[in-house]
Amino acid sequence: MQASLDILLTVSFWAASLRIATPLIFGVAGAVLCERAGVLNLGIEGIMTAGAMTGWLAVHLGAGLWGGVLVAALTGALLGLLLAGLTVKLGLSQHVSGLAVTLLATSAAYFGYRLALPGAATPPRIVPFAPLDWPLLSDLPVIGPILFRQTALTLLALAVIAGLAWFLARTPLGLAVRAVGENPAAVEAQGIDVHRLRIGAVVAGSALMGMGGAFLTLSAFNAFFFEMVAGRGWICIALTVFAGWRPGKALLGAVLFGAFDAFQVRLQQAAGGVVPGQVFLMLPYLLSIAALLIGARNARAPKALMVPYIRGER
Repeated sequence: MQASLDILLTVSFWAASLRIATPLIFGVAGAVLCERAGVLNLGIEGIMTAGAMTGWLAVHLGAGLWGGVLVAALTGALLGLLLAGLTVKLGLSQHVSGLAVTLLATSAAYFGYRLALPGAATPPRIVPFAPLDWPLLSDLPVIGPILFRQTALTLLALAVIAGLAWFLARTPLGLAVRAVGENPAAVEAQGIDVHRLRIGAVVAGSALMGMGGAFLTLSAFNAFFFEMVAGRGWICIALTVFAGWRPGKALLGAVLFGAFDAFQVRLQQAAGGVVPGQVFLMLPYLLSIAALLIGARNARAPKALMVPYIRGER
């Protein structure tokens, strides 16, 4: 018990929690944007995988780190456009279309890797984003090491959440996105194109998901590995429900999962092999399920979520 408390009270633990949470922050921000517009994006796992691969490959080919982030975002946007075409324009099942995009994007990422590096036994390494060291800010007690010694992508993820919250609550376009997830017919009556609005939200949300994948290869690690996304996309879908489709609470959920993951790593080290490692690996998922059951009991989904909109129908 004392060992667990010691872990939770260390600054390095919370810095690691935020770092682990970063791809989830990007992913859940994209999922919130898509679902507030009425589209469930189950393509997120594949989009993050494709973003991780294309971002890393772009840097390996000389595009630069920020160029890799841009390539990953464009990859996500293109896959989002495909999903939006299937679900918004054609009105196909969002569940089936999302899973199809995940399978397509994951397979295309693995195929593209093998095509680009046919003889590589191990993936080439790149120089990833380095942690920042802000004068004065990095030396602040507690908050300095946690927040101001992260990489630029972690700070960007936090800015994305803040920007998304402001966008949805304070801008006319954001209010229209929220309205189209609740009552698209009323939005259409105001002269706003529902399909265009939903497509834009899905494309932008998918771009954020691609950036979440890029964090894994450009900041957390320095190469692309198969299965490196490891279910983070599905965690983001669960976190969106846990958050009640609110960006601020989504950030809390992502950091909470990051803390669970960081905690199991340190607890496993403290146990010294007495307890099987698989018990610790499943710990963050069990705790996340418990948090989801508790936090999402009163969550209310957008009324038009997963409901295709056909012009002229009421």
